[in-house]
Amino acid sequence: MIAVADNKTGGLVTIWVTIFAGMVLAVVPMPQFVPAELGFLRPDWVAMVLVYWIIALPHRVGIPTAWLAGIAVDVLLGSLIGQHALSYVLIAYVALSLYQRLRMFSVWQQATVLFALLGLNQLVGFWIESIAGLADWSFWYLLPALSGAFLWPWVFLMLRSLRRWIGMT
Repeated sequence: MIAVADNKTGGLVTIWVTIFAGMVLAVVPMPQFVPAELGFLRPDWVAMVLVYWIIALPHRVGIPTAWLAGIAVDVLLGSLIGQHALSYVLIAYVALSLYQRLRMFSVWQQATVLFALLGLNQLVGFWIESIAGLADWSFWYLLPALSGAFLWPWVFLMLRSLRRWIGMT
């Protein structure tokens, strides 16, 4: 009984540590030699980590986790409070609705669904920023979704191996 409680607690700690690692990757500056325009290629690491955990452990990670992570990202990035929280809740809802299907897909098929989810994330963020008068439309907004879809197989494999190494179910 104690081992199960420790595994559950350790699992939650692992989930939040990976979400925190995604937040760190969101704010790490690009190297000096990288052109500033390539900053648009930075994927939303936190959204990718959330989608992975929703697919892998939907009974532990869901809409409340997405909302808390979104509020933390809003504070971290200095964006409008609730912007990332709303978009993360929306993609968490869609991912929770589709998680059984996503588990059956190959990693590359999951990447196409992830492209749509990250695109939704970007469009909701743009919508909120445009209502606040902070953004003008550009197709550059969708580049993080494209780069996230390309990076998905590696993120998926790393987080899956971490989950298996920890022994989370």
